[in-house]
Amino acid sequence: MAAMTTMRLSQVISGPTHQAGHTLDLVFVAGDGLVGVEEQTILPLSWSDHYLISLRLTTPVNLRRGGGPIKMVRPRRLMDPEGFLRSLGDLSAMEPDDPVDALVAHYNSELSRAIDMIAPERPLSLRGVAPAPWFTGELTEMKHVRRRLECRWRTTRDASDRARSRAAIRAYSAALRAARKAFSTARIASATTRSSELFRVVGELLHPPQAGGAPDIPATRCSEFAHHFADKVAQIRSDLDAGLVAMPGEVAEASVCSILWDSFQLVQPDDVDKILGAVRATTCALDPCPSWLLKQASGGLVDWFVRIINASLEQGRFPSNLKQAVVRPILKKASLDSTNLHNYRPISNLPFLGKVLERVVASQLQGFLDDTDSLDQSQSGFRPGFSTETALVALVDDLRRELDRGSVTLLVLLDISAAFDTIDHGILLGRLSGMGLGGNVLHWLQSFLEGRSQMVKLGDTCSDPWPLSCGVPQGSILSPMLFNIYMKPLGEVIRGFGVRCHLYVDDTQLYYSFPPKSKEAPRILDQCLAAVLAWMRANKLKLNPDKTEVLQVSRKSDRGIGWQPVLDGVALPLKAQVRSLGVLLDSGLTLEAQVLAVAGRAFAQLKLVRQLRPYLEKSDLTTVVHALVTSRLDYCNALYVGLP
Repeated sequence: MAAMTTMRLSQVISGPTHQAGHTLDLVFVAGDGLVGVEEQTILPLSWSDHYLISLRLTTPVNLRRGGGPIKMVRPRRLMDPEGFLRSLGDLSAMEPDDPVDALVAHYNSELSRAIDMIAPERPLSLRGVAPAPWFTGELTEMKHVRRRLECRWRTTRDASDRARSRAAIRAYSAALRAARKAFSTARIASATTRSSELFRVVGELLHPPQAGGAPDIPATRCSEFAHHFADKVAQIRSDLDAGLVAMPGEVAEASVCSILWDSFQLVQPDDVDKILGAVRATTCALDPCPSWLLKQASGGLVDWFVRIINASLEQGRFPSNLKQAVVRPILKKASLDSTNLHNYRPISNLPFLGKVLERVVASQLQGFLDDTDSLDQSQSGFRPGFSTETALVALVDDLRRELDRGSVTLLVLLDISAAFDTIDHGILLGRLSGMGLGGNVLHWLQSFLEGRSQMVKLGDTCSDPWPLSCGVPQGSILSPMLFNIYMKPLGEVIRGFGVRCHLYVDDTQLYYSFPPKSKEAPRILDQCLAAVLAWMRANKLKLNPDKTEVLQVSRKSDRGIGWQPVLDGVALPLKAQVRSLGVLLDSGLTLEAQVLAVAGRAFAQLKLVRQLRPYLEKSDLTTVVHALVTSRLDYCNALYVGLP
């Protein structure tokens, strides 16, 4: 025992382990305190003279190979939609008049219980490098046969054994190529009608995920990221709030418009079926079970969704259980310093049930906006028939007309810092009321905005949630529509100076045309920018002059106008080229830089597609070429009409 003590080992058995009363069976643990012993029992056995020793070892660290925290997972192969539905309770415990929060709590509880029954969490087994998904059991057996025949030939050196070995090698190689081709074909066929999924599948085929990919962010930095993201918005609002109040009449709009929409239309099972088929199966860490399982089992869950959605619409309340978001920091560019928090962008994820509910409201809100023509004529984005292409066609057409007249046009691309995060709820609700919203509709939207929180999650570690007193939720279906409503008055402010504009959600562009030797142009444009800055500040939005760009569109002889527009005391330099909604515009509107950029990206994608030729059929290659190459050539191709 003394020798064991010198090696820092402690004996934990205290009592006889043999029927003769002796302690013959010993258990030693490290004496550094990393291993604890709990629930020790010693029981006699009828078939042995030694006793059964049972004990539970505890440790704060992971002693398994590989280190790091133990990851708990649910095996996907056990998640059977039919078994999941059988494990669910029924709707009898949900009364029609129950508060929507209680209904959602019951929904989450039942789904958690059902998923625990069919696929309980278990520690993730470390099995080294995972085999390729297309590597079947048949290929494994062929590989073993190939190796056995090769070993036999190397032993005997017989010509017939060599021939059998070479035949097995050729058969295995052919089967390997066929299996990979069949797997790739099936994946592409399943994503043919969904462009985003097709891009993801092709990307994984071209660049399989490596075991030692990008380094993970240490989970210990959760709180640092949470404070950074919260402080950034708080600092912007503090700067804007200093000495500022809302512009007169912002909330008073509600009193000058009669109520046009005060209640939602309740949904039917067919409506929910259609929405579940359209919504993406993105799972949030707060969801009780994977979203893909809910979509596959949607036939048995429709009544649950209908009951909860209609309760929310009737009560004019967004469930508080669905107001928390999970934020994951993403490095803006792979080349940036991963230790600098300012180089990360927060990606927000919301519960799946909340997205389904939002889509119901978004559909009805869009119908109201279309029927009443409530948005400004210059606004695009998240509106049917108003895409980036229609916005750019309208912009470039105006610029070309002025260029043909011999005018000089300055195109100003404004940059707004954290636009979605700083919106003032009071001003937004005033705008909604001023458009004619009232009753349960306005109460629901107010409930949707208020009482929200979010937290940062890295691995299995989460930060403390922090409340959100302003802004619209990132990753939400409704947020872009609400942002459009919030920005509606800006178009009138800009046009009041004779300046034209276009607003694509938070991408604000204004352009002013004038004769080459106009002396009034600097004053008018500077006054317009000053008014825009004042409106932004009053509406709690921060303009960033350092990232604002200006393009001069004119004939070569008129390029030197001799002045620069001023925004918030910063002179904005005139650039020869800017990027607007993904398209490079130049001073002469030749689009030469855009054509070269598109051609370069298209050829680069063609080189990548060549790598897939051995693994895809011709029809699948055609689909991939359309997705990666033709789509780039087609984007805003109406702008190329009339080019030399």
